[in-house]
Amino acid sequence: MAARKTPATKTSASKSTATKAPTSAPAKAPSKAAAKAPHKSPAKSAPKSAAKKTTAKSANKATLVARAAKTAVKRAKASPDGFPGFRPAALTFLRGLKKNNRKEWFEEHRDDYEREIKLRLLALIEEVDVLLAGFAPEIIGSPRRSMFRIYRDVRFSKDKSPYKTHAASWFYHRDGGSSVGSEAAHGGAGFYFHLAPEGTFLGGGIWMPPRPVLNRIRQNIADDHEGFEDIILSAGFKKRFGELETEHMLTRPPRGFAPDHPAGDWLRYQSFTAGRAVTPEEYLSPKLPQILAKHYEAMTPLIRWLNEASGLKPSTMR
Repeated sequence: MAARKTPATKTSASKSTATKAPTSAPAKAPSKAAAKAPHKSPAKSAPKSAAKKTTAKSANKATLVARAAKTAVKRAKASPDGFPGFRPAALTFLRGLKKNNRKEWFEEHRDDYEREIKLRLLALIEEVDVLLAGFAPEIIGSPRRSMFRIYRDVRFSKDKSPYKTHAASWFYHRDGGSSVGSEAAHGGAGFYFHLAPEGTFLGGGIWMPPRPVLNRIRQNIADDHEGFEDIILSAGFKKRFGELETEHMLTRPPRGFAPDHPAGDWLRYQSFTAGRAVTPEEYLSPKLPQILAKHYEAMTPLIRWLNEASGLKPSTMR
């Protein structure tokens, strides 16, 4: 829109007006050269943003290091000579947590949890890991990954209780990772320990593996069911561990296998686990690591069979 010309008789007024741009006048369109010019953000914005991220990462790392150091000190004070055995106070805490499963109660008794359960279980994991190196070096215990968190995952559960009322640890194949269940894409078979007022036990095997892993195990059973049976039907295995757990067992062989397949019963399993009870005399004893290792060693043939079927190899050394 063209600007209106001022009459010649009002020259002074036009000069005054020319010095001030009218506030209502539309802004001039940028030139083609200006339109093509790339937008340049302030030179200092990127370095500042990167610096903030670096600072945040450093702060998080420092926090984690400090927390790990604090836990290590507590662990050393709680068990300077190794695993001392659990105490009845551990079960007292778990019973109390079951009756008062809420954050306020847990925070009031956090020191009891740290002292009676967490630090002792970490010491147990470390000692069992050393013993595993002697007969199943591919299976490891990690203070960072072997101990199950006390916090429940309540995202898809109707029960919104925030805490588990048991303590547990998992010794896993170093090439498979520490995950368990259907989400453990690379997980394998391993050894388990469970402490609870309702009953303490040890176990081993692979629980509800993801479908590709389960299919490989089933195919190996179908191809070599006699070798599988030599392990789980042996007198020594049955005397120590009984039979495989039948949890989630199918009513018929899965699709792709004949109903009268010689390994039909084994093919119906979706988990391959076994175990035995741990008595109070055993879990209250400082010798619990040796007790667990003795039973884990007896279960090693099954663990290795399952892992090899899943593609995880045994080892003779760490």
